[in-house]
Amino acid sequence: MSMKKQPSTAPTRRRFLKKSVVALGAALLLNGFSMSPSLRMAQAATLEKEDLKFGFIKLTDMAPLAIAYENRYFEDEGLYVTLEAQANWKVLLDRVIDGELDGAHMLAGQPLGATIGFGTQANIITAFSMDLNGNGITVSNDVWEKMKKHVPMKDGKPVHPIKADYLKPVIDEYKKEGKPFKMGMVFPVSTHNYELRYWLAAGGINPGYYAPLKGDTSGTLQADALLSVTPPPQMPSTLEAGTIYGYCVGEPWNQQAVFKGIGVPVITDYEIWKNNPEKVFGVSQEWADKYPNTHKAVVKALIRAAQWLDAEDNKNRPAAVKILSKPNYVGADYDVIANSMTGTFEYEKGDKRDVPDFNVFFRYNATYPYYSDAVWYLSQMRRWGQIPDAKPDSWYMDIAKKVYRPDIYAAAAKELIAEGKVKAEDFPDFATETGFRPPQTEFIDGVTYDGTKPNDYLKKFKIGLKGEETVK
Repeated sequence: MSMKKQPSTAPTRRRFLKKSVVALGAALLLNGFSMSPSLRMAQAATLEKEDLKFGFIKLTDMAPLAIAYENRYFEDEGLYVTLEAQANWKVLLDRVIDGELDGAHMLAGQPLGATIGFGTQANIITAFSMDLNGNGITVSNDVWEKMKKHVPMKDGKPVHPIKADYLKPVIDEYKKEGKPFKMGMVFPVSTHNYELRYWLAAGGINPGYYAPLKGDTSGTLQADALLSVTPPPQMPSTLEAGTIYGYCVGEPWNQQAVFKGIGVPVITDYEIWKNNPEKVFGVSQEWADKYPNTHKAVVKALIRAAQWLDAEDNKNRPAAVKILSKPNYVGADYDVIANSMTGTFEYEKGDKRDVPDFNVFFRYNATYPYYSDAVWYLSQMRRWGQIPDAKPDSWYMDIAKKVYRPDIYAAAAKELIAEGKVKAEDFPDFATETGFRPPQTEFIDGVTYDGTKPNDYLKKFKIGLKGEETVK
């Protein structure tokens, strides 16, 4: 579904604005005045393309795109943008590759998966991380009642985080009855797939392997739980129909299960890996090479939108929820989106808890494209067989640096700082930043992740490929 189009007067307005900037700059110089940094940049950075179309999936974490549009941050950069919801992640990626879309809200694994040739092969890059956290794992009411017998309780409520250890007896019961335990995730290279697999494996449940060299891309080889693809908005109805018994998805589709009374979200990805990177804004390498100034301008607008979303302890979130609830964006009820977007998360119906960082768009350097984030996703692709054979650590670094582009991000941020729209202290120190976060310890299984040593990291897991191992 397409958003409302820009008014037909937009080209005239663009020409007027451009002429005004040029004329003002010339007048200032003729009269001996120095130009402000923003005027200097406006004259120096000529946009190669002004009319742009970006794709997104109906999830709350597409918010930076919606806010950049609604708050006219794109227009501030001389960009005239149309935002268009896409049917699914594959269609979205294909349209970016084909040039039908200039860029899109993407799964963090999509630019990486495309670049290494898992699925569609294409050179896709990202210079902007859209958010941290934002996903959950939901199970059906029936599965929850069976799990609940094993979950520790305090004051009549489950003790969080709820581990997959408590799901294992349920899956064992299904196995004895000869019933496959089916769960949904949104795409083979999605964060949801890797988070669900991580959670299951931490509880001793094998989520299965991919074997692309053998022609098997089901991801279900040797699996205790069978994971399959379901588009995000269809997760609740698929669960209700009994086709799957649980799923991992972004909001508002976990909270929708609570509101409909058909399922129980048992854990958020914040509890699986605190402040994990989620979506990215992706473009093709060819597009980025052809339109470098335009690309930088897009990143500038998105940085401002992300900052607005997190400003002053999330004070703008109710306004953001109102925007996202429109049918041309997420299209879910205000209350459903607000249930997680405004700093809370409801698990079992009535068990609403404070999770102020469930959605993070700017703080904790959320928008910076860290190489270590890319390496983590690549490590999970290797762990589950999407990367079928061993790779040296240097290979992971090379792919990360090919796909993630902090240099473009830094250029955009520096311009915003010079224009007085953001503060330098809100960003990493670009002069010293390596692109690798310090070792991260806050995973549900207590395993420490060091992005500079992916092969050592993989050796720490009982379930999953490591070293020279392949799927047999």
